Amino acid sequence: MLKVLKTRFHQPRIKRFPENVPDFPERFRGRPILDAAKCPDGCRACAEACPTDAIVIDGKPSIDLGRCLFCQECVAACPEGALQYTQDHRLCTRTRQDLLLRDSEIKLAHALDEKMRRLFGRSLKLRSVTAGSCNGCDLELQALNNVVFDLMRFGIDIVASPRHADGLIVTGAVSRNMHYALREAYTAVPEPKIVIAVGACAISGGPFRDFPEVHNGVDSTLPVDLYIAGCPPHPVTTLDGLLRLLGKLEDPARKM
Repeated sequence: MLKVLKTRFHQPRIKRFPENVPDFPERFRGRPILDAAKCPDGCRACAEACPTDAIVIDGKPSIDLGRCLFCQECVAACPEGALQYTQDHRLCTRTRQDLLLRDSEIKLAHALDEKMRRLFGRSLKLRSVTAGSCNGCDLELQALNNVVFDLMRFGIDIVASPRHADGLIVTGAVSRNMHYALREAYTAVPEPKIVIAVGACAISGGPFRDFPEVHNGVDSTLPVDLYIAGCPPHPVTTLDGLLRLLGKLEDPARKM
């Protein structure tokens, strides 16, 4: 018994999020920043190095966070150091367009309307659907239920059946084999309902985009209410997005 208590004492404590944002390790890759002033005319080194074409140079340079794998190939290729990754974990938006990052601005997710917040604000049940993922995003979602993050303290829970859910939380690029199952799961969720796309694959198809075996993400099949960028997103990133969606977390300024 003493051994069990000793082990539990040394385990991480529940993070008091959002009051205190956890300290991320040095290797953590959060929201990138792009200093367009450092981009010489005609330089396309970063765009050519990106495996998912997330960087667009035409006109003002931009990064599509919905495609970004956070691999840092662009950072290594940029001769001027115009691209850097920060430790800002906030990467969730309500629309696909808002994931297009110019300079350092991103429009963070805003809350559902008042009616939806009354319905889901105190108790949100989600059915997780793995629609052809590598399971990286699924492991990070699973981590939300451990003692460190304790998702259920916010009234948010992952349930076993779509018939018991308020919405779907989807990972993966939506493979051909999962396309029908995803649509059937969505149909089984009672109205009103929400859909959350987690990770680059669920948002854009990720590294599998435009392959005939996938449908390039969730919004090719279902309406999406929240996009959570990352490959995979950190549990705190996902928690940040969920709390913003429910109106439990807001910043003084929308653009961070």
